[in-house]
Amino acid sequence: MTTATTASGTPTATTTTSPSPPRLPRPAAAPTLPSLTGLRWMAALLVFGLHVHNFHYFGGRGQEIMTWGFGAGATGVSFFFVLSGFVLMWSARPGDRALGFFRRRIARILPVHLVTAAVALLMAWTLARQPVPTLSQGVANVLLVHSWWRPWWQTLDPVSWSLACEAFFYGTFPLLALLLRRLGARGATALAGLSLFAVFVLAWADAHSWVDQPLYSFPAARLPEFVLGAAVARLVLLDRWRGPGLEASLALAVVGYFLVPQVTPGYPATTCTVIGFALLIAAAAVADLHGLPSLWRRRRLVRLGELSFAFYMIHLLVLRAATSLLGTSPRFGVLAALAVTAVAFAVALGLAWVLYEAVEVPARRLLLRRRSRRLA
Repeated sequence: MTTATTASGTPTATTTTSPSPPRLPRPAAAPTLPSLTGLRWMAALLVFGLHVHNFHYFGGRGQEIMTWGFGAGATGVSFFFVLSGFVLMWSARPGDRALGFFRRRIARILPVHLVTAAVALLMAWTLARQPVPTLSQGVANVLLVHSWWRPWWQTLDPVSWSLACEAFFYGTFPLLALLLRRLGARGATALAGLSLFAVFVLAWADAHSWVDQPLYSFPAARLPEFVLGAAVARLVLLDRWRGPGLEASLALAVVGYFLVPQVTPGYPATTCTVIGFALLIAAAAVADLHGLPSLWRRRRLVRLGELSFAFYMIHLLVLRAATSLLGTSPRFGVLAALAVTAVAFAVALGLAWVLYEAVEVPARRLLLRRRSRRLA
């Protein structure tokens, strides 16, 4: 309350309302890392090459070259797992709520997953040579739990098994982020080391058949790669990362990739590439933060990286649909195989663009709109 004076000099009492407390500023968003988006495209391309190899578009010498170049392409999924942990830890903020995090993740992956699952189901009913899932398999796929049981792991859109792994990672992430924030740099380093140790132990167990099912698609077995990525991101955030530069990291990743044929197929291949991938992701992030040269930051490559999730989800369905025309193992000559591969790639990329522009982006905007209004 304050006093005021009238024109006659008589004091009067007036009341004033205290101003409402100012809103606390939101935590600043982490700097964007476009090189990581570009690298996502390269990982998706490795998986595409692997599946072209597996469908035997090439015969003779051409297939031998495809085996050399893309026989280890499944490690691209390992790259996605490490990258996922890194990106989520990089973008997380102390004030984030678990429900908000889960909502953003659902908006990110579920719309494209449901659309590609529907496309796969339509193909199963209408095209020859397409596996028809049972009701339980289809429900497990839609709910992203199918990778927990081997007979279900490649139902509908086969590549969605990795989304089931990601869904499990998302469930663990709020606790993982809280743990990493409390551990600090030394604790993050120790957790990264433990994650690598777990990968090598699990690879040994898988190679020696110590477990009931192969670990390649088992979500809990792939968790250490995700944790490794998150721990490395924490070190970069704290400015305590001391890994090699971008060129040396890329060289180590490439060497590891070509070492894959020397180990038991499946999960053990992860041991060849996981270190190089973690180093490469961290080096690319540091290059973006400090404005260092980076091939992966080029505009067109970043744009392809934006399409990489949709491309990853649709490309195998395109290759499967093509079996109705080409058969299951056509083994063309080099020129014919290159032409068929180029057509399949163009169709998959075009459909990926449609999925991104017509499903992924608008669905994410729609699902997050209410949340954005509440925060405004």
